[in-house]
Amino acid sequence: MQVITERVKLDTKGNSDIKEITGAVAKTIKSCGLENGTVTMFVPGATGAFTTIEFEPGLEADLKSFIEKIIPEKSKYQHNITHSDSNGHSHIRASLIGPSLVVPFSGKKLLLGKWQQIIFIDFDNRPREREIILQIMGV
Repeated sequence: MQVITERVKLDTKGNSDIKEITGAVAKTIKSCGLENGTVTMFVPGATGAFTTIEFEPGLEADLKSFIEKIIPEKSKYQHNITHSDSNGHSHIRASLIGPSLVVPFSGKKLLLGKWQQIIFIDFDNRPREREIILQIMGV
């Protein structure tokens, strides 16, 4: 088994900005030299997250709306009080979804469902340059 680590840079707008990254991950898999295995996506930091979704405008809006309902930006967060900050909601949102995602691949192709795409969500309250780590394990 081999382990290959690659990095992808993303510019985000923050405030629940969603970036569809399936193509970037698939391109990395095709060029890595491995046929079968798994790819783990990981974001260093505490306000970004990964998941999969059918990436279309309606579901993108629905996801943002749902996240705002369950973790409202304007609520009182101890993080904001303790650190004189305003992104407590960002940390909670990212914690709920998670900083990593694992997807299998076979024949150099991601094994995603027909309507399933990989997304990165930047929950921070400002634009960021993000580095995504792709760790690919396989044969």
